[in-house]
Amino acid sequence: MKDFLRDAKKKRTFVYGFAVLSVFFFLLARLVAEKPIAAKDAMIRAARLMREATGAVRRCREDRGLIIDTRTDPNATGLIGLDTSPITTSLGNLEAKRTTTNPNFAGLLVRLLSEAGAQRGDAIAIGASSSFPALILASLCAAEALGLEPLLICSLGASQWGANNPDFHWLDIQECLSRAGLLDINPLALSLGGEADSGEDMSPEGWDFLSGEARRRGFALLEAADLPRNVEERIRLYARAADEKEIKVFINIGGSHANLGTDSRILNVKPGLAEFRDFPPPERRGVVFEMAARGIPVIHLLYIKGLAERYGLPWDQSPLPEPGEGDIYKTKELSRRPFFLITFIYFVLAGLFFFLLILRR
Repeated sequence: MKDFLRDAKKKRTFVYGFAVLSVFFFLLARLVAEKPIAAKDAMIRAARLMREATGAVRRCREDRGLIIDTRTDPNATGLIGLDTSPITTSLGNLEAKRTTTNPNFAGLLVRLLSEAGAQRGDAIAIGASSSFPALILASLCAAEALGLEPLLICSLGASQWGANNPDFHWLDIQECLSRAGLLDINPLALSLGGEADSGEDMSPEGWDFLSGEARRRGFALLEAADLPRNVEERIRLYARAADEKEIKVFINIGGSHANLGTDSRILNVKPGLAEFRDFPPPERRGVVFEMAARGIPVIHLLYIKGLAERYGLPWDQSPLPEPGEGDIYKTKELSRRPFFLITFIYFVLAGLFFFLLILRR
């Protein structure tokens, strides 16, 4: 009986010792192997710029005598559109559109661009639907904060609550920001968006209106007849604008036909910094898959609920958070070399503990 109690006591001693060892190495990993986010200052700069740019959009709308409906836009951002209009292409979620007006989305974009390897002076490609004008704004503010060259191709048709107000569509928004001296926005090209990226689901009135607006302001409209040619033209425009630079990152905003393509595998691409397991055939690829197939990191900004949950941003908050608020600024980056060294030592000592425990039986 005494031998049994003695053995039990020894086993408890080893278990307690192993528990203490585990807690010690966990705390050591937290202190040594984690470091603050290197891009935090740039994240906050981008968020502040987005807040300032949003203010400029709001003032521009007010100067035009366009009343902001605080029932649908309680934070009075000026970035929320209409329920329906002649230039509306599809259904949209109002709460998702309001969520993206949080200026800390610009901070998130800085973090994602940094994680993707973009550095000052690099060129990044942005393929956007004006269904999410706030996300276009966030991406451009992030590029400005990081010193990147953004190459934008944008569709003009928009889903519900996006930039779908004929009196204040995306071209009006970018004009306001340029005049305010905050962001110099000059898209490489525009498309009508919507079905087949040709505005087929818009009213004839809306189609004529947006086509005329693009021509009046001197922008080329992409009008390729099929998906492969549309994608090829966009890739060519990005490459030509980048000149001798490489495209370092591609940002997809919204559900543009040309960017997403026609293959159902796009539904498996998670929002944020995306990962790809396989690729559809070229005839069904949008720009998202084409860029990824060429080894270019893709930031996928669609399915806003999932994006907000993944990165800890609040859903449909009023009032909007201040720049610098939120979990995205608190999360730490892993310093891999110390982490792997600490993990190796931990498993060596853990193995030694169990080896001694077996010998003591």
